[in-house]
Amino acid sequence: MPRARGVREGQPADRRVQPVGPARDIVAASGTNLASIGYYYGSTRALLNAAVLKALDEFGEQMAQAMGTGAVAGETTLERFERFWAAVIDSFATNRQVWLATFDIFTVAQRDPEVRAVVADGIEDARAFWAQALYGVDPADQQRARAVGSLHQALVSGVLVQWLIDPERAPSPADLAAAMAAIAAQLTVGAA
Repeated sequence: MPRARGVREGQPADRRVQPVGPARDIVAASGTNLASIGYYYGSTRALLNAAVLKALDEFGEQMAQAMGTGAVAGETTLERFERFWAAVIDSFATNRQVWLATFDIFTVAQRDPEVRAVVADGIEDARAFWAQALYGVDPADQQRARAVGSLHQALVSGVLVQWLIDPERAPSPADLAAAMAAIAAQLTVGAA
């Protein structure tokens, strides 16, 4: 994702995606001048879009680092799946504002083709990451990586909604791993 200019470095990602008011409020909070918004971004909306995209990009990098790209020695695929979900669900709590901002940026993407393209590319990258990190699917096998990654992207979106709306009843990592094992068992029985 493109890096946004003018977003203050070192400020926590969840702080950068808080709702803000008019351009003068942004200027006051950032310590920049009003003319720089128009010069660098063209509008306050474009600046806010760039800031949210930058925060999401940084957050994606943090998630990739937290997950790593391979299995822990002796770890089963189901254990890796549960470890993945422990990291993701932990991020729902610790980065709530960033996750909430994804819904805002999805709305913006419906009106702004440039934002839509950036978000679509990010989702495509995430698909490849999920497939490789969870199952070792070679990204060169694009069809398989996209299919497996799309399933997990859908799970992330669905579990995110559950955690944002009702964290007390949302599934735990163990719940998700048990569900995956139950589904896999049914698929295996059906294939025999």
